[in-house]
Amino acid sequence: MKGIIRFLIIAIAATATLPAIGADPVMVPYTSWKLLQPLGLREKADIDTLLYNYYQSAIPSAISPAFATTGNQTSAGEEMIYMEREPMSRFFLHDAKRFWLPSERKARFYNTPIPMSLISYNTGGGREIAQDFFKFNFTGNVSPRLQVGALVDYPYSKGSYNYQASKGFTWGLSASYTGERYELQTYYNVFNFINKENGGITDDLWILDTEKVNGGVESVNPKVIPTNLTASHNRIKGKQFYMNHRYKVGFWKETMDSVKTDSVVHRELVPVSSFIWTLGYDSGAHRFTNTKASEEDFWQHHYIQADGTYDYTSYSSLRNTIGVSLLEGFNKYAKAGLAAFLTHELRKYTQTIDSIAIDGSERPESLTPYPLDHKLSPNATENLLWVGAQLTKQQGRILNYQGTVQIGLIGPAAGEIKADGEVSTHMRLFGDTITVKGYGKFSNISAPYLMNNYVSNHFIWHNDFGKTRRLRFGGEIDIPHTSTRANIGVENVQNLIYFNSDGMPVQHGGSVQVFSVRAWQDLRWRALNWRNTIIYQTSTDESVLPLPKFAIYSNLYLQFKIAKVLDVQLGVDLDYYTRYYAPAYQPSTMAFCNQTEIKCGNYPFMNAYINMQLSKARFYVLFSHVNQGIFGGNDYFSLPHYPLNPRRFQMGVSVNFGN
Repeated sequence: MKGIIRFLIIAIAATATLPAIGADPVMVPYTSWKLLQPLGLREKADIDTLLYNYYQSAIPSAISPAFATTGNQTSAGEEMIYMEREPMSRFFLHDAKRFWLPSERKARFYNTPIPMSLISYNTGGGREIAQDFFKFNFTGNVSPRLQVGALVDYPYSKGSYNYQASKGFTWGLSASYTGERYELQTYYNVFNFINKENGGITDDLWILDTEKVNGGVESVNPKVIPTNLTASHNRIKGKQFYMNHRYKVGFWKETMDSVKTDSVVHRELVPVSSFIWTLGYDSGAHRFTNTKASEEDFWQHHYIQADGTYDYTSYSSLRNTIGVSLLEGFNKYAKAGLAAFLTHELRKYTQTIDSIAIDGSERPESLTPYPLDHKLSPNATENLLWVGAQLTKQQGRILNYQGTVQIGLIGPAAGEIKADGEVSTHMRLFGDTITVKGYGKFSNISAPYLMNNYVSNHFIWHNDFGKTRRLRFGGEIDIPHTSTRANIGVENVQNLIYFNSDGMPVQHGGSVQVFSVRAWQDLRWRALNWRNTIIYQTSTDESVLPLPKFAIYSNLYLQFKIAKVLDVQLGVDLDYYTRYYAPAYQPSTMAFCNQTEIKCGNYPFMNAYINMQLSKARFYVLFSHVNQGIFGGNDYFSLPHYPLNPRRFQMGVSVNFGN
């Protein structure tokens, strides 16, 4: 009830911002951009004010057509479309929540002549399973050159099943300045998330054959299904600070404008080169606790304490990049920009202190024998240094490209290579302009420190993993005339690090190849629209890298206007992927582990919805998982022992307040 009241308050407030029917609203040319690292170049980005599929932000499994999730919003998940999956980070304990966390990749900056506030609120479910998500974004220009922004995210969800509640809080500040000589882009983000871990349901028959375990009763309240854990929690938190400075040098160009009988001389700086300094600081922490001694049997090993778990791991990174660049377009011969840079990074790790004796009479009998012959230090520091170069061409319609290469010199980075690039062109076909893009990536990266050294109550390891080598190349074509897009790619991975069925990291000594084809096709006849995404992917070694071979997203809807002012999108969509050995989830490390006992998939997850947009306000009403119990069967597990959310009613509103 409280969620509905909040929804109505925002909806009523939205109407106060709406122009009178028939009036011509003033259209303000808002612009947005993201950052191309490591030198902070700007790339055009979209502003989140589109009507299409706004409702998907309320569905935890809608991250992609094949998303492995523990079920609840903002809880752990892994992308199963391989070409969209990010590699393991330096702090793997945050990877399962990366879809909900701020990052350099997600950072956005805006130029808004009129200040803009974007407020969104989603809600759904009853009191026991309430799911709420409040978002606030503000951006405004103090002057034509200076912009400031702020953001707040507050998700809170009790979950459809017991002991899986999750909540978080993220806030951030940002600013950018674009002067003739000096440019600045900076942001500061803070996040804090906590979620209960239920370890999955104790018996899958509660979903697959409810009558068999529920005394012959066909239906059951999901909240009464027993779970493996009841007193376990994961908390992750962190801070991110980023600052990119650029100072341009060049020559002044004078132009003369004639106004009636007077002439006005304008002086404009033509930048030739620039000097760049980028500072980035990240810190993160992970804490796992289990306060119920009787549930410690869920884990096989206990190295520090047998009657409870209190693991803590933290990480920080201070990164400085200095560079010099020759800018693109300062004369007709400067067709591309060229830059050289040097990056230094200082990383620090702190882990759970293991004060228990390795062996002998001083080691309690209740603890598992220590797996190593020495104690791992709870603190570690890494110094790393890279040198690199970047070639970019962002201007022009015929040919654009960018390429970056980095070579490691000092510390664990010694011998590392990172290289990536893409090239795109436009050409005429079928009376329209099509876009063709090619891309390639190569990396030879050292194993993260925590993959070699980790201490916790249930897992301790000390490895000497070698570098992981990846080679990817592919291409994409976009044909607007037929609403067709296709992407074909292949990647070879050598020495891949993954978690085995025991929850331990291992390194595959050979190579694994992944071939992927992804196609998008939109069809339209009058108000009827049908959008489709089809993915085919295959792994040469499913025991190392299991993937669903096919994944489909299909959306059939009507799009029309009511009274010429209300845009409506009314339809039903579907996510589907073929059966495969989905990864098991380990709550204490938030890791996804390979297993070969249970397959998941071959289930259509469908949603019926209506999206509406009235001027600056977007609304939706949604029945998620509408096909549950109607068709498709009952095997709607996303991970072993983790079913997807049952059918529920949800709604949301998002308002763009133009001040």
